[in-house]
Amino acid sequence: SDLTQAPGEPGRLYVVEQVGRIRVVEKGRLRPAPLLDVSRVITAGGEQGLLGLAFAPDYARSGRFFVNYSDAAGATVIARYRAAKGKVVSGSRRQLLRVPQPYANHNGGHLAFGPDGKLWVGLGDGGAGGDPENRAQDPGTLLGKLFRLDVTKASPTPEVVGLGLRNPWRYSFDRKTGDLWIGDVGQGAIEEIDVLRRGTTGLVNFGWDVYEGSRTFESKALGPGRLIQPVAEYSHAEGCSVTGGYVFRGVGVPRLAGRYVFGDYCSGTIWSMPATGGSPRVEPVEVEGLTSFGEGLKGELYAVSGETGTIFRFAR
Repeated sequence: SDLTQAPGEPGRLYVVEQVGRIRVVEKGRLRPAPLLDVSRVITAGGEQGLLGLAFAPDYARSGRFFVNYSDAAGATVIARYRAAKGKVVSGSRRQLLRVPQPYANHNGGHLAFGPDGKLWVGLGDGGAGGDPENRAQDPGTLLGKLFRLDVTKASPTPEVVGLGLRNPWRYSFDRKTGDLWIGDVGQGAIEEIDVLRRGTTGLVNFGWDVYEGSRTFESKALGPGRLIQPVAEYSHAEGCSVTGGYVFRGVGVPRLAGRYVFGDYCSGTIWSMPATGGSPRVEPVEVEGLTSFGEGLKGELYAVSGETGTIFRFAR
């Protein structure tokens, strides 16, 4: 369900399997032993499971990496592990955060290190449909929030950056500008792309469930924070569940240079748009069951099909 590379390991891809394993692809071949297997202690299926992986920026030295998964009770857990010589160090696990989930869907699940060196976490609104308990606009819960963790601390306190997320399914930092791009899954009509520009100060609000995309969803007062409207959106005539991607900063694919690439899980359509602003265009490729994009150490761009288990790399 996700794919990434680890600092200092250009020859390996790490693939996250929702069932609870992190598999290693080395020089195009799948290694038999996973880096991590938590399949016996998690809940997997639907929108639950092992959902996110982020290697610490100093992984080559520290061996630290972080995962986001649904535990046996369905709660979101952020945990840290340490690896050495390609294996998890026994006893290295430490739970940094646990957030109970009232429903089985809208867990978010992604993890990403920002240019500030902190681990950024985006959680969905807790699930069901239409955010029935109004959690996304409630500052008293981490559900529906974007927050960051200072993982240099033993017990980091979440620092909330934004409210009003429905289900952020993949987000990424532009490696050139530091801007944060978010694909937020819609309810029944609109899928949206949001951008948090680097240097933005103060609390922000992405709008859900007062807004779905740029349209009013529920007539009520917006919670705290400055409203950020989507930079792109599409209707359910074109898909049903957005998969956020990356601003392409690699080489070898000139048509994508400086463009944010994203897609839709249901239709398999892939779009790109200028990172500086502008309208999306449809790209001449489709990926069935598009669950995730991935970025390599040199900016290479990958796409993952959860339907077929295939990994694609964008090329000229």
